[in-house]
Amino acid sequence: MKIGILGTSDIAFRRFLPALEKIEGVSYVGVATRTLEKGKKFQETYGGNIYDGYQKLLEDDSIDAVYVPLPPALHYEWGKKVLEAKKHLFMEKPFAMSVEETEELINLAKENNLAIHENYMFVFHNQLEEIKKIITDGTLGNIRLYRIAFGFPKRQEGDFRYNKELGGGSLFDCGGYTLKLANILLGGNSRVKTAILNYEDPYEVDLYGSATLVNDKGVTAQVSFGMDNSYKCELEIWGSKGCFRTNRILTAPAGYEPTGELVTQNDTKEIKLSSDDTFYKSQLKFLECIKSKEVREEVYEEIEKQAQLVKKVNEVRK
Repeated sequence: MKIGILGTSDIAFRRFLPALEKIEGVSYVGVATRTLEKGKKFQETYGGNIYDGYQKLLEDDSIDAVYVPLPPALHYEWGKKVLEAKKHLFMEKPFAMSVEETEELINLAKENNLAIHENYMFVFHNQLEEIKKIITDGTLGNIRLYRIAFGFPKRQEGDFRYNKELGGGSLFDCGGYTLKLANILLGGNSRVKTAILNYEDPYEVDLYGSATLVNDKGVTAQVSFGMDNSYKCELEIWGSKGCFRTNRILTAPAGYEPTGELVTQNDTKEIKLSSDDTFYKSQLKFLECIKSKEVREEVYEEIEKQAQLVKKVNEVRK
């Protein structure tokens, strides 16, 4: 399989291509850019072609799949063009800016028998399965509450996250991670009960926010997120018999060994969790989606569910 990239983003250079090099049977064809000079860095490091503009790459019939790490407001436009060009779509999160856009892209993928993928890498980390085992083996007793927090200090001026026209805002960025994890831990049937998004001048986008989700059994998850905060990347699980905490649940880099703290009535101990390479495993999931119709159908549902949760946060907070 041959894959190309739309745009010379930093995540494509630092994370996507190094992970891709580990996968047999997949080759990098080139990067499309509106500034040829930016493409030279990619070519010098990873080889491949430099395409003068995004459309030029889509017109290359040798390319089977396209990675789109563009700002969120461009996801629908270029995701649609990728699918119309009959190429599989590996999209950075969020998949699109609305449920309507998301559903249109999903339907287009279905019509053309194409794979799509939303790159929330953390869901593929081994630590998540290890934490689920702690939940299910009864160590914590009955789960009373999940608490998830993800935020980081303000980025440099000009970052697309603070630009409304480019799809900025904390909900679409770090907030999406917390909603995704909450829904997983709640069994996939969560719904948003309360939400708030906070704004501060001179920005037209939400800088931080929070929400409460609940599942069919009444178990609750409280999530908070922000992009003008001190750094946090925490999960806390509070049960009737104990509490578990970890602080790199969403952002553990390749090779990093996360740890957790398990607190029960008579004991506090450190729990060592596995290291992993989530970008590599996210790419493997994409390949599964290409090969299997059953996997594709599951992924279509997961992407739509995520879009519905984001929409509900926007509706409830109003």
